[in-house]
Amino acid sequence: MRAGTVTTLATLLACTTACTTASLSPLAAQEQGGAMPDGDWQTIHRDLASTRFSPLADINRANVGSLQQAWAYPYRAFNNAVPLVIDGIMYFPAQNRIVALDAATGEEVWVHTHEFPASDTPGPPPSFAGRGLGYWPGDGTHGARLLVTAGSMLMAFDMATGEPIASFGDNGAVAIDPGYSGTPTITGNTAIIGAASLENPQGAEGNPRGFDVITGEKLWEFDTTPDAGQPYNETWGDGWVDRGGTNMWGFAATVDESTGTAYLPIAGPAHNYYGGDRPGTNVYGNSVVAVDARTGEYKWHFQTVHHDLWDIDMSHAGPLLPVTTPDGQTHQVLANVGKSSMFFVLDAEDGEPVHPVEERRVPPGDVPGEYYHPTQPFPVVTPPLSRVEMTYQDIVGPEDTTPEHSEACYEMWDAAGGFLNLGPYTPFMYRAEGQPPRSTIQLPGGIGGVNWGGPAADPTTGMVYVNALDTSLVGWVEKVEGDQPYSFDATQAPEYDRASVNGKGPFFSFSAPLSGEYDDNGRPVGPSLPCYKPPWARLTAVDANTGEIAWAVPLGQYDELPEGRRVLGNAGSAGPTVTAGGLVFVGATNDRRFRAFDADSGEQLWEVQLQGNANANPFSYRGSDGRQYVAINASGQIVAFALEQ
Repeated sequence: MRAGTVTTLATLLACTTACTTASLSPLAAQEQGGAMPDGDWQTIHRDLASTRFSPLADINRANVGSLQQAWAYPYRAFNNAVPLVIDGIMYFPAQNRIVALDAATGEEVWVHTHEFPASDTPGPPPSFAGRGLGYWPGDGTHGARLLVTAGSMLMAFDMATGEPIASFGDNGAVAIDPGYSGTPTITGNTAIIGAASLENPQGAEGNPRGFDVITGEKLWEFDTTPDAGQPYNETWGDGWVDRGGTNMWGFAATVDESTGTAYLPIAGPAHNYYGGDRPGTNVYGNSVVAVDARTGEYKWHFQTVHHDLWDIDMSHAGPLLPVTTPDGQTHQVLANVGKSSMFFVLDAEDGEPVHPVEERRVPPGDVPGEYYHPTQPFPVVTPPLSRVEMTYQDIVGPEDTTPEHSEACYEMWDAAGGFLNLGPYTPFMYRAEGQPPRSTIQLPGGIGGVNWGGPAADPTTGMVYVNALDTSLVGWVEKVEGDQPYSFDATQAPEYDRASVNGKGPFFSFSAPLSGEYDDNGRPVGPSLPCYKPPWARLTAVDANTGEIAWAVPLGQYDELPEGRRVLGNAGSAGPTVTAGGLVFVGATNDRRFRAFDADSGEQLWEVQLQGNANANPFSYRGSDGRQYVAINASGQIVAFALEQ
């Protein structure tokens, strides 16, 4: 066996059934059991429909309070990966390793430690992408394999041993430029990947691509900024030429296997906060784009934001599920909600909204040369799932947090010259050099709404569950002097960029230290909390059949606050998972806890303290011992929970 792959005899025996079954062709697998086994978790979102719905119900409302930790595996890495579980074996990347475990015990089946070529580029050593793996079950001639990206490479490994597949590309690797840090979405013999291109106005294209899982040959590439003569080129002015951004950075695509359609989440164009050099709606930016999964041929698109100036992006396409609308019509739909917190329910066949969407006028700005689109799409039935506006009266009071925190928030408001907010899509205004502060507050901000964790959906009920954040961005747009970009994710300086009273750069928010104190360098002493009234994060259930919100509860707490004021919402970007046991599991919070909620009511039924935050999506599976497990990647270890045997 190749050096770098470690396998024990006991665990190899445990792998025998899994690896043999996984090597079957899809047809053979169907003959042995039909669709995906209930106990498997075969993609980052469990299935290609991206539902994150486990049909297991051994753990349910009645007994979830008895969940106990079954095992923990030290990850020796910190990432957001969601492991795959196939016939009782768990697979995941961890820096330069790919690990296979017995999912019932946490014992290693094999570990492949990859020797990446030495790099002359400064920075951390090469490693596998930290989101997860793609799984291909084999075709009868070729065995099952795992695909993963690593920088500018797409790589394939034997699922039974962890060894590279020599016949894939060049000894197991295919060059991709730009690279991709998500998971390969594998449908049929096609692996779909996005692009981790930078936020440079002119730079590498962010086009999604499809590759042959057997040979590594590139099959197609979808142009997200249409060239001259192509449909929708007119939505860019001359800004389509060498345009950066407009990429699929989301961690996976959604696929309808029955129609062979892949739904690609295409983010906003670069630069994030200035678009005077790209006048128009900028199709396919901020869009769900449906393509033929085998050829990349365009089918339809739905644009959720016209001419993005807020870094709203498109973090995922959304889960695919059946719904029945109030008029009795049935539809297969995508439930799409992103960082704007606007909840769209789209017919999967043609992209038309199933529930009404209307174009509403939004406020213009005054940055020189900027293009401001006069309207944006708003769902009529479903309100925004996060805060999208605020006034002076919404500033947090001493009764909400502490007197010190509240006072620091009022002081920040005054220092900024107040914050302009005219509702959703309020633009950042222009501040000329030497002029007083002229600050806008954007809600829900650059990280959410609903970020990369995305929704979970129960296809048996039509219910959709999300972690929705109330975050903010503050400041103005100013003319950039010199050639240094303000943002870490760009290497080019645009003509105009974001700044605030806190300094240059786009990532400052309306928040203040709980202590009310700053050190000599102006840095907060202790944790900072938002300056508008809570809750600041909610676990929310939306009925996609009607578009109505079923319930919403605060998600996450601040242990630093006085008793009775702690559960104010304190979450990161990850999302929930739902099970047939009537439970919604979610980590995501910044309080080192893992929770279970009643899927019908939102009542919290279970909670456990972890060694660190679990900013990753949970997953559930059946182990080789027959038990249902619920597990999560939590700050350097995989932790699995089960009912006592």
